[in-house]
Amino acid sequence: MDLVPALEEPLKKVLGPATAKVMAEHLGLHTVGDLLHHYPRRYEERGQLTHLADLPMDEHVTVVAQVADARLHSFASAKAPRGKGQRLEVTITDGSGRLQLVFFGSGVHKPHKELLPGTRAMFAGKVSVFNRRLQLAHPAYELLRADTEESVETWAGALIPLYPATAKLESWKIGKAIQTVLPNAQEAVDPLPDSLRDGRGLVSLPEALVKIHRPHTKADIADARTRLKWDEAFVLQVALARRRHADAQLPAVPRRPAPDGLLTAFDARLPFTLTEGQQKVSKEIFDDLATDHPMHRLLQGEVGSGKTMVALRAMLAVVDAGGQAAMLAPTEVLAQQHHRSIVEMMGDLAEGGMLGGSEQATKVVLLTGSMGMAARRQALLDLVTGEAGIVIGTHALIEDKVQFHDLGLVVVDEQHRFGVEQRDALRGKGRQPPHLLVMTATPIPRTVAMTVFGDLETSVLDQLPAGRSPIASHVVPAADKPHFLARAWERVREEVEGGHQAYVVCPRIGDDVDEPGDPKKPGKAKQKSPEDEAEKRPPLAVLDIAEQLRGGPLHGIEVEVLHGRMPPDDKDAVMRRFAAGETGVLVATTVIEVGVNVPNATAMVIMDADRFGVSQLHQLRGRVGRGSAPGLCLLVSEMPEASAARQRLNAVAATLDGFELSRIDLEQRREGDVLGQAQSGARTSLRVLAVIEDEEVIAEAREEAASVVAADPELSAYPGLRTALAALLDEDREQYLEKG
Repeated sequence: MDLVPALEEPLKKVLGPATAKVMAEHLGLHTVGDLLHHYPRRYEERGQLTHLADLPMDEHVTVVAQVADARLHSFASAKAPRGKGQRLEVTITDGSGRLQLVFFGSGVHKPHKELLPGTRAMFAGKVSVFNRRLQLAHPAYELLRADTEESVETWAGALIPLYPATAKLESWKIGKAIQTVLPNAQEAVDPLPDSLRDGRGLVSLPEALVKIHRPHTKADIADARTRLKWDEAFVLQVALARRRHADAQLPAVPRRPAPDGLLTAFDARLPFTLTEGQQKVSKEIFDDLATDHPMHRLLQGEVGSGKTMVALRAMLAVVDAGGQAAMLAPTEVLAQQHHRSIVEMMGDLAEGGMLGGSEQATKVVLLTGSMGMAARRQALLDLVTGEAGIVIGTHALIEDKVQFHDLGLVVVDEQHRFGVEQRDALRGKGRQPPHLLVMTATPIPRTVAMTVFGDLETSVLDQLPAGRSPIASHVVPAADKPHFLARAWERVREEVEGGHQAYVVCPRIGDDVDEPGDPKKPGKAKQKSPEDEAEKRPPLAVLDIAEQLRGGPLHGIEVEVLHGRMPPDDKDAVMRRFAAGETGVLVATTVIEVGVNVPNATAMVIMDADRFGVSQLHQLRGRVGRGSAPGLCLLVSEMPEASAARQRLNAVAATLDGFELSRIDLEQRREGDVLGQAQSGARTSLRVLAVIEDEEVIAEAREEAASVVAADPELSAYPGLRTALAALLDEDREQYLEKG
């Protein structure tokens, strides 16, 4: 069906090429429909004023305020040596605070005439600091006059929409452009089925678009937002429901473990019993594996909750049933770690075809990009003949050369680092679609899981296995209290002298090549605000810190470094020495973030901890306390106490609950990041839906979507819904959802 012509009209035809160009380049808006869906960020009442006290630094803001006073000063400068330079300083107020505006040179004449004390106006500009006071330099402004036809009451009570704007296009110019295209809203085709809309008392889409851009009352805004949230939640959930439905139609080989096979032999040797959580989740997985359509399951759990054990038992079950299992890890370090720990856990069950191997045994091979030719050739041969039941590798597994005898299960570790294309390429290696188990070590709030991984069934592990020790976390304010940092190094020395080991994590490597994955490149650290001295210097580096520690506070202790640009053999050797207890302290980048398991490591110091995200800190912290001795994690930061970065660190120190932290993380970032990663990097489709706040809407939309798709998978009765899906799933997304 054709998309709605009125809403597909290019903006350059309607608004003129110059405005359309700015909208396309800076706001990603190309059509009338895009512009109608560019909703106000908030609303000001003309009678009320913005909170000047709460202005964010370095952001482009629009404020509604009243001029308190205006003064013209003369000054001498290079351009105006005889004291002829002019500067207009205008102070505006809103009751909560005051803000200084400055205009220079010939730009002072118009505002000097117009911005008289008592005048109200909207002002837009970038907030900066001058002489320790907030100011807007050369702001654009729009006077708010009571037009003759409007009575003063209606004028003062009118709601002014303030739009997400840019320096090139102020909020009120966007508002005027929207007024131009608003009549076209009547032609918007409604994606919601009538029964759903009527059943929930939602206004129609054209009405919602008019009310969100030209509300007369706050109730209008509430009606519009409720309706538009439903649109976003429902269309996204329909896309996911259709994918679940399509997956359920695919054939797969059921994989049931043999009664006295590999899995039984493995379980019999386990030196511990599985937690209740592990048993429950394993049952869910085994039930899925026994069906004749592919399993699509997300296994998420706390750091250290034993996900690898659950995944390994699923892989053994598939090998038992005559198939092969592949585990994809995001890095070589992690692939090697998994390979080593799985071979250790399996013992002689991993020695298939070898002397001394158990009769139920299979072969467990490693396949990474940096392996030598001979080892690689042997691994490929073992896969194609079926000799190897289990393969663990990086994306090297996906290359065309890799052929499987009978791929039955794909386990993807650390989902958020794997592109959908990669998962798809590996799934294509089976004669029929293999079963898929996706593991994520960053716990995801339920709503995010429903929104991002809505096509996967979810299993959650929230118990820690017996024998895991608690981790104490503390923030070390290095700038305010330098003696705290000295004490941190003493604590590390105490742990090492007590027979344990420690990690020190830094944000960058330190050989001054531009480093991918750096939160901020050295020397280009952005200044967030004048107080944040800590932000001005480059992030601390592994190589520098290792040198300082060897020569200073950790003198005499074996200190090694590990980072992503070392040759793979060197990385592996460093990890082996650390795992064997030969190294006291490992100074590393985030290559140790996931999966690294050294039970004897009890302490971790994270330098410049404010440069890492909440979930990353939680992941890193999970590397200690993995044995019987308690863990200690010290978050070192030079950020001032009142800063948002320090509050984030305090939150991490205050709880070990990854689900709670992921909520905090999500509230601080925008969901766009979360959805952007999952949805092929295409711009997030969520404009009014907040994943955390709108839990109920998402859950209800998921149910509604499932029943609509079950009754009519092709959506032939819902042309409006098909149109909305086509817009949501532009080509990238469509492929993304098909690939999974």
